Amino acid sequence: MNFLILRLGALGDIVHAVPAVAALRVAYPDARIDWLVEARHRAVVDLVTVVDRVVPLEGRSVAAWLASARVMRQVRYDVALDFQGLMKSAVLARLSGATRVIGFSIWHLREKAARPFYSETEVPPVDEGESHVIQKNLRLLATVGVRDEAVRFPLGATESAALAIVQAEAAGPFALLNPGAAWPNKRWPASRFGDVAAFLREVRGLPSFVLWGPGEESVAQEVVNGSSGAARLAPPTGLADLLALVRAAALMVSGDTGPLHIATAAGTPTVALFGPTDPARNGPWAAQDVSVSRYGACGCHYERRCRQANWCLHGLSVPEVTAAIQHRLAGIRHG
Repeated sequence: MNFLILRLGALGDIVHAVPAVAALRVAYPDARIDWLVEARHRAVVDLVTVVDRVVPLEGRSVAAWLASARVMRQVRYDVALDFQGLMKSAVLARLSGATRVIGFSIWHLREKAARPFYSETEVPPVDEGESHVIQKNLRLLATVGVRDEAVRFPLGATESAALAIVQAEAAGPFALLNPGAAWPNKRWPASRFGDVAAFLREVRGLPSFVLWGPGEESVAQEVVNGSSGAARLAPPTGLADLLALVRAAALMVSGDTGPLHIATAAGTPTVALFGPTDPARNGPWAAQDVSVSRYGACGCHYERRCRQANWCLHGLSVPEVTAAIQHRLAGIRHG
């Protein structure tokens, strides 16, 4: 059997598709499994050990789509599984030439115009309520005879110069703080992250390192400046560095963004801060991890920017977050 996975982006969504791909590998150990992903997100799929080949989508142009189609058509795929649910991904799945093109039911599609491009779709449970996106992805596998609820993240070992730097500076256990996010609506104030860093040093004995991505260094520096010397700027990181760092960290505190989902996939103790998105659908799935949420009070669900007079995350206090940290780390000794 030859399978093609389509989950083009973004980072967190790709991570949430990994358990389904892992379950597919368990059910079909001798199958070929390839993954079509946007080139800018390829680094995370390269870490997934059960994938045979990564097919990068190099751009948004018709020429880029056709180039990817030519690469995909080098293999006769029996099944293309679209975990994206967009018109774009559905068209690319059809362009792959796969015998069966499978997607979510029309009720679960992000863009309902994708439906005509599928040869078949999942049949959702009659009694289904809102569930985590990982469970939604796993259910899609029923279309190929796989019913597996186990959540696995087969991510390969990585080497990281950034981790070596952090470990040398920390000289012991450390925490990671991630104040950035692509959506402004998801960014808890940097000054409050600084207060959390001070708490972690004074109460838990943990130095904090502040993660940052492209365009986020100034925000990370603001956290450092407001931490009373308890936090340091993390070195520049790629995906392999990030995975190595979270695997070694004693704690990760982050909003709903890619690095949070990498941390939860690695099993790092996590405190997640949610505003416009629902932690029941997008948050950490491990029972031990803690989500502090304002989703119920948010008037801008799944919107990049707040349109309300009172921003939901502004009402999320430092004491609430530090209490969540104490709860998550209860019984864990550091040092």
